[in-house]
Amino acid sequence: MTNQTQTFHITGMDCASCAKSLETAVSKLPTVTHCTVNFTSETMRVDGTAAASDIVQRVRDIGYDVAEPQANTTTPSDPTNFFAFMWQRADTRLALLGAVLVLPGLIFEELLPGLGISHPLFDAAAVVAMLVAGAPIARSGWRSLTINRDLNINVLMTIAAVGAVAIGAYTEAGLVMVLFAIGEALEGYTAGRARAAIRGLTAVSPQTATVLRPCLDCQSHLGQDNYTGGPCPFCGIEEHTVGVDDLVVGDLIVVKPGERIPMDGRIASGHTSVNQAPITGESRLVEKAVGDPVFASSVNGEGAVEVEVTRLAADNTISRLIQMVAEAQERQAPAQRFVDRFARLYTPLVVVIAVLVAAVPPLLFGQPFWDAANPTQGWLYRALALLVVACPCALVISTPVALISAISNGARHGVLFKGGAFVEALSQVKAIAFDKTGTLTHGQPSVVAFQSATCHETLRDCAVCDDLLALAGAVEQRSEHPLANAVVGAAQERGVQGRYPVATAVTALTGRGVAGEVNGRRVFIGSHSYFDAHIPHADHCATIAQQAAQGYTTMLISRDEAYAGYIAVADTVRESSKTAVSALQQLGLEKLVMLTGDNAATAQTIASAVGINEVRANCLPEEKVTAVRDLRDQFGSVAMVGDGINDT
Repeated sequence: MTNQTQTFHITGMDCASCAKSLETAVSKLPTVTHCTVNFTSETMRVDGTAAASDIVQRVRDIGYDVAEPQANTTTPSDPTNFFAFMWQRADTRLALLGAVLVLPGLIFEELLPGLGISHPLFDAAAVVAMLVAGAPIARSGWRSLTINRDLNINVLMTIAAVGAVAIGAYTEAGLVMVLFAIGEALEGYTAGRARAAIRGLTAVSPQTATVLRPCLDCQSHLGQDNYTGGPCPFCGIEEHTVGVDDLVVGDLIVVKPGERIPMDGRIASGHTSVNQAPITGESRLVEKAVGDPVFASSVNGEGAVEVEVTRLAADNTISRLIQMVAEAQERQAPAQRFVDRFARLYTPLVVVIAVLVAAVPPLLFGQPFWDAANPTQGWLYRALALLVVACPCALVISTPVALISAISNGARHGVLFKGGAFVEALSQVKAIAFDKTGTLTHGQPSVVAFQSATCHETLRDCAVCDDLLALAGAVEQRSEHPLANAVVGAAQERGVQGRYPVATAVTALTGRGVAGEVNGRRVFIGSHSYFDAHIPHADHCATIAQQAAQGYTTMLISRDEAYAGYIAVADTVRESSKTAVSALQQLGLEKLVMLTGDNAATAQTIASAVGINEVRANCLPEEKVTAVRDLRDQFGSVAMVGDGINDT
């Protein structure tokens, strides 16, 4: 059989140690030259001459499910919560059954012994709980021992549970196995959530694109003027829908209004506004003209454009984000992984000492190996007691239980942890980097100021200013621009929506604004730059420029070509942000920094409002990674707080 690379889909892995164990087991096959298991993507690549059936059998021998390379696999639906996840799998259902069985003995014999309620059935139920919850653990330990020659933590826990039964500690034996099984299930659940996050990132990216290419092998003109195939000289350039993997650098793709941009590139033709929030976190649309760069998965606005591809699909912005997330999620929780490393050395040492305790006194000193009249006096009992006491149950059990407690408590307060590594890392954090949009702010634009050209008051309650807002709302009701919702919402909040009829003949003027007719008069809402060039607005020009310096987006309104006033829109600070930042400073955090893809003026305004002193603006995702690494080099341990794909 020739050397080949085969890829398999693996299910049932709960942690990165599972992936390492599987790698070791498959690598031991004599016809395998190299094996790599990716825990996050649940894939295994195998190089060598091994038959697929032999590899599949070895994977199943070690205790995981596998699909052969040719098999079509479907992604199961993600469980809605931890208990739904527990019910999906046979091993975790056994752990739930074990928990029910061990509960009576735990309550009446361990927690409330003063009640005097005891029954032999409690002990029997605890033993059954140990068997049902511990069977998968013991099976995994046995496979690791026989296939990988590895004494892992599963072996250690099995020995401790059996020893506890042997010396009559039935409830403890059942409880140890149940808690350990639930802890393993928690790791599997958090791993599943991590994989769902990866799938969510992938779903954001378009899989097809409309490319401009010549008509190939045109059947309509075949034979005309000696045309025999290839690019058709008669049809010219046409639109073709192709997969993004088929695009090459230099291709021209067409992006229509409202579509996601499928590839990184630059505008070759047209003018539009782009929502880059999924990538950069910017809270407002960014105007794009010929020559400006655009990012894959950002959303095109109201203009149709042609984009020249500058990066292949495997190297575009969203692909690099997915790769960075996958690499981050491969990292292990130090304390949890220490347990396994510890067990590899500690387990054989404890077993050897226990054997010596059981054998040396009877053989060399004539002491009783087993005393039927008084079992506690026999050296076998003492050896078993040593096994139970020597098992680091406090470490092995408390680690997952502490993580369960932390993750559950966080969830009750609206904080979701993807895994134990992140819970543990928080205790070491010295600096925190904050995203702006959607984290410190609401992430949605809202009206922060408006004033009519005929108003010179400083009060907000002004009839002519409300009239301006109502007029703009009448036009924006027909607009699909994201800022339109802010204007319409403000008009509704002020109770002026409906003062004017909804505008007719509404037209979006790409790069300029939106126009419509209200009561037979033309109303135009546009940018400051357009009004500077076409419509005088001297009374408010300085104010609007000052607002722009603060990061506001200001829309100017005209009626029949006469300036009517302005409306300023901005992303506003969350009510809890300043309190949270202040609390973190009181906890002694050495550094709080804002990292944002938004412009410097907007970023500085928000930072000042919440109490953050250092700002890094105009950051692309890669630049945020670089900034976090710089902070890590300076402070050691850094947390990043954000809400978007770019922050992930």
